[in-house]
Amino acid sequence: QLPVSSFTERPKLPDNYTQDTWQKLHEAVGAIQSSISIKYNLEELYQAVENLCSYKVSATLYKQLRQVCEDHVKAQILQFREYPFLVHRNDSLDSLLFLKKINKCWQDHCRQMIMIRSIFLFLDRTYVLQNSMLPSIWDMGLELFRNHVISDKQVQNKTIDGILLLIERERNGEAVDRSLLRSLLSMLSDLQQVYKESFEQRFLEETNCLYAAEGQRLMQEREVPEYLHHVNKRLEEEGDRVITYLDHSTQKPLIACVEKQLLGEHLSAILQKGLDNLLDENRISDLTQTYQLFSRVKGGQQILLQHWSEYIKNFGTTIVVNPEKDKDMVQELLDFKDKVDHIIEVCFQKNEKFINLMKESFETFINKRPNKPAELIAKYVDSKLRAGNKEATDEELERILDKIMIIFRFIHGKDVFEAFYKKDLAKRLLVGKSASVDAEKSMLSKLKHECGAAFTSKLEGMFKDMELSKDVMVQFKQYMQNQSDPGNIDLTVNILTMGYWPTYTPMEVHLNPEMIKLQEVFKTFYLGKHSGRKLQWQTTLGHAVLKAEFKEGKKEFQVSLFQTLVLLMFNEGDEFSFEEIKMATGV
Repeated sequence: QLPVSSFTERPKLPDNYTQDTWQKLHEAVGAIQSSISIKYNLEELYQAVENLCSYKVSATLYKQLRQVCEDHVKAQILQFREYPFLVHRNDSLDSLLFLKKINKCWQDHCRQMIMIRSIFLFLDRTYVLQNSMLPSIWDMGLELFRNHVISDKQVQNKTIDGILLLIERERNGEAVDRSLLRSLLSMLSDLQQVYKESFEQRFLEETNCLYAAEGQRLMQEREVPEYLHHVNKRLEEEGDRVITYLDHSTQKPLIACVEKQLLGEHLSAILQKGLDNLLDENRISDLTQTYQLFSRVKGGQQILLQHWSEYIKNFGTTIVVNPEKDKDMVQELLDFKDKVDHIIEVCFQKNEKFINLMKESFETFINKRPNKPAELIAKYVDSKLRAGNKEATDEELERILDKIMIIFRFIHGKDVFEAFYKKDLAKRLLVGKSASVDAEKSMLSKLKHECGAAFTSKLEGMFKDMELSKDVMVQFKQYMQNQSDPGNIDLTVNILTMGYWPTYTPMEVHLNPEMIKLQEVFKTFYLGKHSGRKLQWQTTLGHAVLKAEFKEGKKEFQVSLFQTLVLLMFNEGDEFSFEEIKMATGV
């Protein structure tokens, strides 16, 4: 058995160990600072630091290291004090040389501090870490560089002047050394408040002045699309500067500055100068850019909304109030509505405020001329629903009717529309000129959905009368087949409920005996089935198909009842005076 007793005390360091070791470390630091090779192995140096820290020499070691670093940094300022400081800021060559010199000094300092810290890592991770009041070795290096180099007013001003000059040159379109700018601005950011207090404030002031002057000048020189394109380009450039070399914290105040000086100060002027033209010419990409840029600025969308509304009202009024345009009014309104809808969808991102204000503006201008738009809309619908309209397929007709309903919503005089629509519908139904029963019923359904059942009840009654009349005529044909003398005239009667249809003024005319006889036959048949009803013949709505024989051959005429009475007279003679025709027909 071999007894082992513990050390009663730690082994003592050899005499002069601390001093000799520090001397070795001092030499290594000096070699790093002078950019020459170190005589000693790095692992040996690291171990030496660990040994000193183990024997509680850490505080002394830290102070000695700081002093050596401080002496070296202090010595660096001399090269800049000797440097020819020219008063003229715009001497760009001198400025660039200075910036490169200060950047090299900074890069060398950072490289040196990284190496020094790697040797003194044990000190940094033990003694320094345990003393919250002490900066780490890296932070100590930053503090020394800030206090002894960048805080020197002459050096600081020259550095910031040079950086601002480079940025100014880049803004003027020159190519500059962006990596140099990135390195220098990163240096100012690393040195804590130097970037914020000394650089950023001056940078933003100069940016403000530059873009204030540029905005005033270019608003005079350029058309609105070119000006907005320039603004967009400037915003992209400044955004790129933030990404490339400015500190991220500068982005918000920088972009706000550009937006204020190039946009915010000129919102009304831009719109007054160019919005109407952009809208007139349907410049979609330029309008999109206008919306996007104005949306960036406080109050931008609001002022764009106001001008948008004014444009719609002014343009729409020129369509509505001019009687010479009545022929094309509805089509122009539809085209204008399509145009503004497209602009809202593509350029204004379907913004609800723009949609709602557009509706209000349409309602305002379309009612500046009472009743006429309502009348013309009804006539336009009639032209589309009348037989012979070959312009559109069923699907296209449905789309047209949907668009018409949108315009219809804006008019106040819906009773005027109803009166004209009812009159035209009656004509289409009675003369058999309706293009499509499905289209008619679709339009009726749209009106019912828009205005309610009360609005369309009479119109629906008109359709019901036409369907009932068909059933009555089937029964009447059977009735006539059982008559001993059915006659030569094929009679078709539409029984109309007076309250549903437009009011027609009765007119007494002189029908020929065969017509009168057929009327009486129908009257007997109808009242036999519906006692208590009263029939009133509306001769103004009658029409007939006449067969005529000419030397060239046989023809058929589709004519009104009044024209029929006149033409039948020519079976009895070749010439009649106006008075004779009037007396004979009673027309």
